[in-house]
This record gives sequence, C-alpha cells and structure tokens, in this order.
Amino acid sequence: MISAASRPYIDASVPVLRQHGVAITTTFYRNMFAEHPELSNLFNMGNQATGVQQQSLASAVFAYAANIGDPGALAPVIERIVHKHVSIGIRADHYPIVGRHLLGAIASTLGEAATPPLLAAWDEAYHALATLFIEAERAMYANAGITPGQRRAMRVTEVTQESADVVSIRMAADDGAPVAMGKPGQYLSVEVDFVDGHRQIRQYSLSDTTQPGSLRISVKREAAGDGTPAGEVSNWIHDNVRVGSVLQVSPPFGDFAPESESDEPLVLLSAGVGITPMIAALKRIAQVNPQRRVIFAHAARNAAHHAHRLDMSAAQSVMPHLQLVTFYEEVSAHDGGVLPGWMEVARLPAWPRTEVNVYMCGPLPFMQAQWLALVGAGVPVTRLHREVFGPDMLDHLL
Repeated sequence: MISAASRPYIDASVPVLRQHGVAITTTFYRNMFAEHPELSNLFNMGNQATGVQQQSLASAVFAYAANIGDPGALAPVIERIVHKHVSIGIRADHYPIVGRHLLGAIASTLGEAATPPLLAAWDEAYHALATLFIEAERAMYANAGITPGQRRAMRVTEVTQESADVVSIRMAADDGAPVAMGKPGQYLSVEVDFVDGHRQIRQYSLSDTTQPGSLRISVKREAAGDGTPAGEVSNWIHDNVRVGSVLQVSPPFGDFAPESESDEPLVLLSAGVGITPMIAALKRIAQVNPQRRVIFAHAARNAAHHAHRLDMSAAQSVMPHLQLVTFYEEVSAHDGGVLPGWMEVARLPAWPRTEVNVYMCGPLPFMQAQWLALVGAGVPVTRLHREVFGPDMLDHLL
C-alpha cells in the first residue's frame, strides 16, 4: 500500500497517534471548517460538539497506521466507511482538502517531531488510502445510479408512534417511480435544510422492506442529557414530519445485513432503537420463510419505550419457530412474560453456539457487554456481527 521507505515512519507513528490522536483530529476539524464552512453540512455537528467525531477519526487514523501492512484487516472497515461516504455525498475533490488539513494538523500538533520524512510518509499513506476510497465510492455511485449528493424526493404516506420516543415513517417516491428497496440492516440518509440555511444529514435504518414501492424508517427523538445536545435532525423529524411531507433521502446503503433470505437458524439481539434493523429482518423472514428458527431478543427501559411490539406480534403469529425474549429494566405488574433487568446470554434460549450467526444492534455498552458474554459462552467471533459506526467499530483493530 505504501513504499518500503515510508513504512518505518508510519510504524513509528503508532504510539504517537495513540497519545495525540484526538488533539490532531480536533485541530484538523477546527481548521478545515474555518476554511471550508460548507463542509460542515456533511458532518454530524452534534457529534462534533460531543467529541465523538474527533474520537472516531482518531481511531480510524490510528487503526490505519497500526494495520497498514494488513489490507485484509482494513478492508471491512473501508467498505463500511465507503457506504457511509456515498450515502452522504462525499466527492473525489473533498479528499485533497481533507489531506491538506490532516497533514497540517499532524505537523502543528507534533511540532518538531513532525519531521519532513514523517510528513512525507503520511502524505503518501493518505493518498494511497484516498485512492482506495475514491475508486470504491465511484463504483458504488455508479452501481446506485446516482451522482454524489443526489437525493430523491420521498413523500410520507404513514407516520406511526411506535413507542414513547420512536416514530416510524413510511415513504414512497414523490414522482411515483419505482423505489430501490434495499436490504434489512441498510439505512437511508435523510437530508434536512434548516431555516437558518445550514443543512444536516443523518442515517436511519430501514425498519421494513416488505412492501414494494415504499420504504419505512424508524426515528428516535434524541433528547439532551449529560453534556450531549439534543438530536437536531431527529427532533426536527418528530416535530415536523406528517403524512404528505416530502423528505430528501438517499438510496439504501450499508453493509450490515442479517441473513433474511437464508434457511439457517438465526439469533437477533437488540436494545432500544437498535430494534430497527432487526425488526426489518424479522418482517422479511416472516414474509419469505416463516418456518425458519429465529431467536429474537430485545431489551428496553420499559413497555413505554419498547418500539415495534405490533410487528413482533405479527411475526410471531406466522412463525411457529420464532422465540421472542424481552427484557425490561423497569417491569410492571402488567408486563407478562417479560424478564427483568438487562439482557443476559444465560437467560436466552439455547442454540448451537458455533453454528449460528448472531446479529446485534443497540447502544455501544449493550453491544460491548453482549459481545464479551457471547464470546465467553463459546460463540466464535466469526459468528458475531454488529451494526455500529464510530470508534467502537474499530476496537478489534486497535
């Protein structure tokens, strides 16, 4: 991927990036947005405010340096990022801007330690990675039949309150043309223009792909708390989207894809709004293979915060081998059949640990806890799959 002359400098950067990565990425974003404020429309500014975006990029840069000699380890991460980039509209001409500011941030953060050979090595490494992204994104744009940033007007046909803080939104093409259905586990990017002129893009998982001509997403209203700002786009959607509203959305993207078309047994684990891609998979399985054995376990705060219960019941009515398990942190006398507390592998139905794929989606602490518990229970890492985008996506490389 890079020359033999540059490789030692990248290898030597690994401990430096571990120590100074967030300082470098914080400087990078600050300088890039100062010179190119229009690029803030492509980034989640809520994540900027909390530092999540800076940590995510720092982890990505560190993972790249630490695994630069192992393209096989990097390939799945690159594929996932390519899906995200195409969904928000990253263009080839963005990469030189990013590269210049990233190299500048490394130089200003490391000071005298950023020697000319070190910066030259990182310039080479960045351009090699950028070329991979540009080529993969060009192919994905062509396959989707869109240009970077192209959106489609989708008219809302149904809005359903799924829980205290989650609504599902069904959409059909405003021009009546066919819709790319996507796969359970994939997401749409929704673009919102605010009255002050700024724009933000967010990704929302498909929660139903079974009705030709329409797509459904589910959106949680993200409240402020513990230093985290309220979700700008999610709150706008809850407050403004009604039947007849028109949203600007991308085609479906994403590489997280529970095996909805297979005959093999399957385990689906979710918590909170992480139920969204799992319910899409369950609905598809109920449609194409209702005899399949599926364990579907979900954890929620309480009944009021348990989304898509009607979808779960509908699937259970046609799937004789579906095993539903529900965990509530707060259980009332009316919650029949619900297990109290957090999800625990020991309280799930048994399955052949080495033979069945397990998919999970939910808050990072939930997925980290389930991952460790499942590995401890004998599930091979190759059988574990999770939907996540952020620093935790890279923890197996760090």
